[in-house]
Amino acid sequence: MIETHPTLAQQEFIEKEKLHRRNVRTWRFMLLVLLLSLWELCARLGMINDFIFSSPSRVTTCFLNMVIDKSIFMHIGVTVMETLISFSLVTISGLLIAVLLWSSRSVSEVLEPYLVMLNSLPKSALAPILIVWLGNNIKTIIVASISVAVFGCIMTLHTGFTQIDPDMIKLIYSLGGKKKDVLFKVLLPGSVPLIISNTKVNIGLCLVGVIIGEFLAANKGLGYLIIYGSQVFQMDLVVMSIVILCIVSAILYQGISLLEKKIRF
Repeated sequence: MIETHPTLAQQEFIEKEKLHRRNVRTWRFMLLVLLLSLWELCARLGMINDFIFSSPSRVTTCFLNMVIDKSIFMHIGVTVMETLISFSLVTISGLLIAVLLWSSRSVSEVLEPYLVMLNSLPKSALAPILIVWLGNNIKTIIVASISVAVFGCIMTLHTGFTQIDPDMIKLIYSLGGKKKDVLFKVLLPGSVPLIISNTKVNIGLCLVGVIIGEFLAANKGLGYLIIYGSQVFQMDLVVMSIVILCIVSAILYQGISLLEKKIRF
């Protein structure tokens, strides 16, 4: 086996890329520290009302108090669990329905205006109806989350399926293949990048849907903490929950990105 060594130009390019990534990480961290420092300084100097706007120190204290009584882990766990369940159901159902629409032109043309209408509908308008239909429980939260992401998922996947290389499809048919051969040998393998990129969007939308559901039909979870904190004017609790949501969403997104890298390589 012949070993290949990078040329001097390649080594210089790799070093420049590494330096660029280090600089980006450093500037990101410095920007975060600067913003937090300004926030804390403004609160301590009275430039902003720390009762209304809170402060990093107050948020940290609130978080540590909830870590001590372990209640924060329960709320985070509930929200993450509901998000993952909703995400799984959206991904599976969206893929299956998109395949169904691709396989039947008539079904696609009949359902398309309804999908557009449902996707454009503000999902928060459905929440009171879901509470009446399903009750004040986790089922309402999951259904609310699914309704936020599933229609856009179906439309995106179906549009991508219709844009698959027609020459590849003709080749399968010319070799005696059937529609299922096109599906499993051309459509799905060729749509893997589209499916992965769509899941990156879906994971965020599912988290948004879960929070909407927890606003109206929950007694635990980060969405519940936000509503409860706003009702009793505990803004430290509200801001802390929002910060944790940002961290959770970033972790979930990075998880999908790692999956994408493994699939591609």
